[in-house]
Amino acid sequence: MTTARKQLVSVDATTYYHCVSRCVRRSFLCGKDPQTGACYEHRRKWIEQKIYALTHVYCIDICAYAIMSNHYHLVVNINKAWTTALSQNEVVERWGKVHKLPVLIQRWVNNQTSSQAEQEKCVEIIETWRERLWSLSWFMKELNYDIACKANQEDECTGHFWESRFKSQALLDEKALAAAMAYVDLNPIRAGVASAPETSDFTSIRARLKALKNQQPTAPCLYPFIGNPTNDMLDGIPFRLMDYIELVDWTARQFREDKAQMSQRIPSILQRLDVNQTSWLKVCTQMEKTRATAIGTQKLALETKRALNKQKIQIYHLA
Repeated sequence: MTTARKQLVSVDATTYYHCVSRCVRRSFLCGKDPQTGACYEHRRKWIEQKIYALTHVYCIDICAYAIMSNHYHLVVNINKAWTTALSQNEVVERWGKVHKLPVLIQRWVNNQTSSQAEQEKCVEIIETWRERLWSLSWFMKELNYDIACKANQEDECTGHFWESRFKSQALLDEKALAAAMAYVDLNPIRAGVASAPETSDFTSIRARLKALKNQQPTAPCLYPFIGNPTNDMLDGIPFRLMDYIELVDWTARQFREDKAQMSQRIPSILQRLDVNQTSWLKVCTQMEKTRATAIGTQKLALETKRALNKQKIQIYHLA
């Protein structure tokens, strides 16, 4: 039985989520068709550009992403507080970037409403849009709809392009967030289509490394790292960027070696988060194999069940 999205996503439980969306025509989302020789690799850029575009509309931060041949991964932060702080004009401006505004709202923007009833209706519409601006379901719907339309037009066909629902996993603590981000960024290496993080095309780790090489403070459109205590930015991922890069690099090396073999040089972030090395490598290779809807420690299970209004919850325990 399908679980309602409101029982999978709740900002009261956590603002961080790992999402996966798969194509029903599994082989040809972005890959190459060996039968016809047709290449669909350009669609990866479609998805990446749409993700970036939506960050200027929705108050949903992108922590990590990876665009694979038949699916893509996102790790997001739902920034409800940001949405709440927006003025009504800012809400309209954001919504209008990718949607045609109703005539009534256009008149409201130009101070041309003619009655109190029209004014109240405009406020009602704007507040509906405000709710959508922090909705993960609306974000994923807009992303997938646009790509499906372009792909179907290119393929000269109709029908479903994506599976009907995207998968989401709640990331309940810093350990789960770091594990999910590393899992996503290392997807191409684990799949054997890239040899190193810096050559992993259409991933957030490559975008971050490129920005670092260009001496940019953070990669455009990606949620910044603010783990450095001297950083005056208040909103961002609670790790240092250099710690995370070291963690990803170390984990990638384990994929290319025997999985039971442990490097002598362990990244400091694992020690700070008190994560067992074996447990870390397991979650970085098996996160999708579990049916868990949440990732975190056992002690967070009770409050998470309350926030999601569930009697039971399947949690992948990251020791």
